[in-house]
Amino acid sequence: MTDIRTFLTFNDQAEAAAAFYTSVFPNSEVTRVSRYPDLGPESPFVAGSVMTVEFSLNGRPFTALNGGPQFEFSQGISIAVICDTQEELDTYWERFLEAGGTPVACGWLTDHFGVSWQIDPKILIEMISSSDERRAEAAMCAMMGMVKIESERLKEAVGD
Repeated sequence: MTDIRTFLTFNDQAEAAAAFYTSVFPNSEVTRVSRYPDLGPESPFVAGSVMTVEFSLNGRPFTALNGGPQFEFSQGISIAVICDTQEELDTYWERFLEAGGTPVACGWLTDHFGVSWQIDPKILIEMISSSDERRAEAAMCAMMGMVKIESERLKEAVGD
């Protein structure tokens, strides 16, 4: 089967990012670190410095590359973490903020490396996808008024 993975390009923080991310999520590990070879005197990369870091987050594969300062992250791409419980969501949210992340809106935050994350409870996805239009609309309106998603506020909004 074809291997499909998320590839993140950092300036020079691939190893630090992989170490942080694998410390946040269970069942996560750095699986390989590759280093730049000597690419000659014109190369912006130092021979022996970290080129790529392969890692997994809860079993899902990622690769981080130190590609230089011309690469920047945008909110057009985010990593979604769908949590079973509010407690799980709160734990991840706080870990990212404690490390220097910035809350955005509607369950989104930007970590201290510039990567966008969506930290959402599974119940939110179920509610906004409901075939009951009133329920879906109420959940969506409630979500739009939150920064960190609160499951109890969602339940109140839909009348659960």
